[in-house]
Amino acid sequence: MYEESMSVGQEISALMSQGEYSLCSDQNLRAVARVGQAVNLAVDRFVTVGETIADDNPEINQGMYEACKEARVAGSAIEKLCECAMEDNVDDRGAVVRAARCLLVSVTRVLLLADIVVVKQLLLAKDKVARSLGRLESVSNFTEFVKAFSQFGAEMVELAHLTGDRQNDLKDERRRAQMAAARQVLERSTMMLLTSSKACLRHPDCPSAKENRDTVFCQMRRAMDLIHYVVKDGVIECNESYSNPESPQQEDWDSSTVFSALNHFEKFIEKCRKSLLGPNYRDTLISSLETVVERTQDFTDSAYTTHEHRENILLLCDRARLELNALFRLVNNKTIIGSGCGSPKLEMEEALDRLLRATKDLKQHLCATTLDQAGDLGSVTKALHELVSSIKNLASSSDIDGLKENSDRFQEYIDHILEVCKLLRHVARTESLQVSAKFTEINLRIYGPQVVTAAYTLARHPTSKIAKENLEVFADMWQWLMTDITTVAKDVLDLGQSRPEKQVYMSLPRPGKHGTTSKPLKPVSLDSEEQAKIAKAGLEMKLITSEMNAETEKWQESGSAFEENNDIVKRAKNMSSMAFAMYQFTRGEGALKTTQDLFTQAEYFAEEANRLYKVVRQFSYQVPGGNHKKELLENLDRVPTYVQQLQFTVKNPTVGKSATFIKVDNVIQETKNLMNVISKVVTTCFVCASKYNLDFRGLSARGGSMYRGGDGVGDGDGSGAGGDGSKAGSAPGSDSSV
Repeated sequence: MYEESMSVGQEISALMSQGEYSLCSDQNLRAVARVGQAVNLAVDRFVTVGETIADDNPEINQGMYEACKEARVAGSAIEKLCECAMEDNVDDRGAVVRAARCLLVSVTRVLLLADIVVVKQLLLAKDKVARSLGRLESVSNFTEFVKAFSQFGAEMVELAHLTGDRQNDLKDERRRAQMAAARQVLERSTMMLLTSSKACLRHPDCPSAKENRDTVFCQMRRAMDLIHYVVKDGVIECNESYSNPESPQQEDWDSSTVFSALNHFEKFIEKCRKSLLGPNYRDTLISSLETVVERTQDFTDSAYTTHEHRENILLLCDRARLELNALFRLVNNKTIIGSGCGSPKLEMEEALDRLLRATKDLKQHLCATTLDQAGDLGSVTKALHELVSSIKNLASSSDIDGLKENSDRFQEYIDHILEVCKLLRHVARTESLQVSAKFTEINLRIYGPQVVTAAYTLARHPTSKIAKENLEVFADMWQWLMTDITTVAKDVLDLGQSRPEKQVYMSLPRPGKHGTTSKPLKPVSLDSEEQAKIAKAGLEMKLITSEMNAETEKWQESGSAFEENNDIVKRAKNMSSMAFAMYQFTRGEGALKTTQDLFTQAEYFAEEANRLYKVVRQFSYQVPGGNHKKELLENLDRVPTYVQQLQFTVKNPTVGKSATFIKVDNVIQETKNLMNVISKVVTTCFVCASKYNLDFRGLSARGGSMYRGGDGVGDGDGSGAGGDGSKAGSAPGSDSSV
């Protein structure tokens, strides 16, 4: 159904793009006629599926048939209008647009009705699994258990299939991540459900065996509740598991983080630039800032936060309050209000900027605190690994006292990791990472201690093969959780150093030869997930490119003293052109046609960054000591590292589609990171040049490439790849340029 709807949408888009051209030529008329036929055929396939769904679901039968009929009429009308355009040579694009709108309305109605059916099927499958869980929990012998578990397994397969399809269809990032988290719990818990139930049946009087089993049942039911919640799009129904506002489910689905509070506060500050601060604005700003301060308490109250970090966070919160109060005092001073225009003057702009700098500094220090705690994950994980091995040995030897002593240490380590997870969620830049961090914390809090519980069962029954198997399965779950935590920490902290904004996904390029070895490979294309990932990184790079262009324009607008012989501006423009060409590649546009073109362009980009580094290094000698010079050198010193990383990534050989996709993604990411730091360097150079009236004449990047041994490619004279911007988008052997 969704594939057919995508086909209809593509054909309508093709029709509209044809309509952008004049219908005077026979070639265009024939193209429009063909597209009109294609639209009608796509509609016919789509409504056939809709009618089949209507036949199987009486509750939506009438509405579905009506919507399908409307779609058929609209599709037929579009085809006839296109044929008339060819016969009469009349451009009635308005009629085509109206018919297309009618078609989209009816297609949307069909999809909504089909979605009702999908949701119904998914909830029915979930209810069947819930009933099977109830039967499994009540069985009293192995024969009944085997029969019930067999039925449960078949129903779990059906639920996994339906939830997987639903996860792929979900557009909301948070809902998609929540569905993934619920499906992961169900998948991983199934084996623990089997072994813990067997251990409980074999040792019915063992409290630790019963605790293992009850914990698994509880966690699986929570996962199914979450599936229900996501399918219903966040509507909490009034039954026992949801009615308590302090229920674990309500807590688990809470999305409040300190970064989300800071972002909300900063957006509201930006609104204040456009209007005067009335009483409502002031109350909202005060309330928003207090929310931020309240959420920083997870950082300051943590036992693992150093005294220095704690003091700095508290000081930064006080600084934000002081800057906000200073802003209010300025607003109260009527002398800063323009006569009748309602626009803040320079003093208010500066006050707003100081307030934003305070929140930015607070963000950076919260990230630093999280990074400091996350740095302990390696040693804690290693200690836990050794401790789990010790716990398994103690359980096998029935050493209850030793087990109790080690279990206390085990819980201390878990508490430490839980604190790290909490901070990671607070500083996560995307909703999917927030969800991942939150559910990793939940799963560790619930399943982590169950390793020790399973060990107690084995310690009480050291000869039981079932108890030993159960401990191994819970230890495997613990290992999965450690991997999850490491992955989440890496993703959160890596993304924290790049642009965090969620971008619109776009399409990746036309198929080309993939691989960087001499062996010829068949042309292949990337699937939608691969396309989306690379296109997202490309768009982020495009935004950084726009920032770079804006900075270089400032230099040109500031007068000839800066513009004349300014090698910094020239190199920055070259890099911006190259990065833009790589962005075009992610859209399937521009001069870069194949992945090899992209990799060659990345090499040129790294070389140009190296030349810019040398020019700015010379310029830095003129800058007087102070905060500006410190900021310039801090950013500048990061450039060689990013250059080396990009060059290493480009030279890494690959074979096959999968490896090439990873390399393309890594090259785009490394280029984006390098472009980001270069943009900061150029911005700081402009600030220093303006403040200290520095001279750029005589600065150049001679002497070849730092990492290629001075091979002379464009050595300091603007020649070579992208030296003057003319070849910035070209690869070797290419006829075109950006």
